[in-house]
Amino acid sequence: MITMLLESTLQQHAHVLFLRHNEVIRQSCAPAILLSLVLKMAAGTLYTYAENWRAFKAQIAAQYSGARLKVASTSPAFSFGQTNRSPAFLSNFPLGKVPAYQGDDGFCLFESNAIAHYLSNDALRGSTPQAAAQVLQWVSFADSEIIPPASAWVFPTLGIMQFNKQATEQAKEEVKRVLAVLNQHLNTRTFLVGERVSLADITVVCSLLWLYKQVLEPSFRQPYPNVTRWFVTCVNQPQFKAVLGEVKLCEKMAQFDAKKFAELQPKKEAPAKKEKAGKEGGKQQQPQQQEKKEKKKEEKKPAPAAEEEMDECEAALAAEPKTKDPFAHLPKSSFVMDEFKRKYSNEDTLSVALPYFWDNFDREGFSIWYAEYKFPEELTMAFMSCNLITGMFQRLDKLRKNAFASVILFGANNDSCISGIWVFRGQDLAFTLSDDWQIDYESYTWRKLDVDSDECKTMVKEYFAWEGDFKHVGKPFNQGKIFK
Repeated sequence: MITMLLESTLQQHAHVLFLRHNEVIRQSCAPAILLSLVLKMAAGTLYTYAENWRAFKAQIAAQYSGARLKVASTSPAFSFGQTNRSPAFLSNFPLGKVPAYQGDDGFCLFESNAIAHYLSNDALRGSTPQAAAQVLQWVSFADSEIIPPASAWVFPTLGIMQFNKQATEQAKEEVKRVLAVLNQHLNTRTFLVGERVSLADITVVCSLLWLYKQVLEPSFRQPYPNVTRWFVTCVNQPQFKAVLGEVKLCEKMAQFDAKKFAELQPKKEAPAKKEKAGKEGGKQQQPQQQEKKEKKKEEKKPAPAAEEEMDECEAALAAEPKTKDPFAHLPKSSFVMDEFKRKYSNEDTLSVALPYFWDNFDREGFSIWYAEYKFPEELTMAFMSCNLITGMFQRLDKLRKNAFASVILFGANNDSCISGIWVFRGQDLAFTLSDDWQIDYESYTWRKLDVDSDECKTMVKEYFAWEGDFKHVGKPFNQGKIFK
């Protein structure tokens, strides 16, 4: 007992002496200690192009850790496609890819995950072996599970990759699977690892960034509320905002823009015209022409920036084979569908768009159809029912030029139905004209309307305006979707 009391007393005295000793050190040596800590902190330059989401990972990590990071993304400090091809740059970064990091001490790193890891502190990397392994798990998850489908889906909408329907549809399904995994994991968690932001959150957020900004419209992301709550929480942290600015979530799913894609492609040089010349002139020009041909072979055209931004996970997808226009056999119509769509989108439906529609509608060149979903008993939650409509629309991109539709969900959860009005080019049901359009249409019953009947005029008015009695339905309006 005496021994235990003696040990306790000695421990108390030792603790007091330790605290006093620390106070002396803090008062006399604090500036030197703090300076040494600052000097040990990572400091260097990050080479990248503007809006590179891969570089964002390193920049956000530096915001949290306090690393002193200069970003070179504009001329003269860095010019993408030129600086990263120079001998000096390639001597440090042989692949010529960005982001690339060079420390003030000469230490060089390429690969964005390695750079972000280096610029992080222990809290971001995982303070225990288990946490560090979990951080690495989610970093790998982002690279292997998120980036490939995200690139296949988003890049065509940005005009930097050709659209491929099959690949895009597959990518959407893979994105759904990824979001479901994240949603389940975040069901009881605020962040991916531990109780605060880690490199796992930074990496996965940056990998999802363009999905949320470009294609994840409200109806698509609705089944994954935990993921969106976590994403919004992260991007509104001061450290994220300092790099990303205000992140606006997608309101309408972006689609492939063929015109934008064509504009971003490298222009081919027109072949030189052959000049007429006499025999003697021809002989004189031959060596010059040969020299030009050889010089042209030696010169290599620089790849467009968009291609350099992609890695193997983002490999360009093969363009879809050209198919014959299903409406090519029809005579030109006086009804300009695009003009009606502009009126409908930008002006009042009842006072402007509808009068324009009926004043200009070509009864010979177009037809109007009523569609009703065959299986209302299978409809459960309203958002899932709306996903059925949206999913069908997404598969009909090539029909947009020659069709317009207003499809409405009526009723409430577990007591709803779907019906709509479609306007097609020609007198036949358009879905039968192409194999690509036949995925969902058989789930509906289709009835061609008499354009001059009161029934047709009433339905067109109600479905286009999303208001009216809808006596043929017997359920209240819930929400609608427009195909245009």
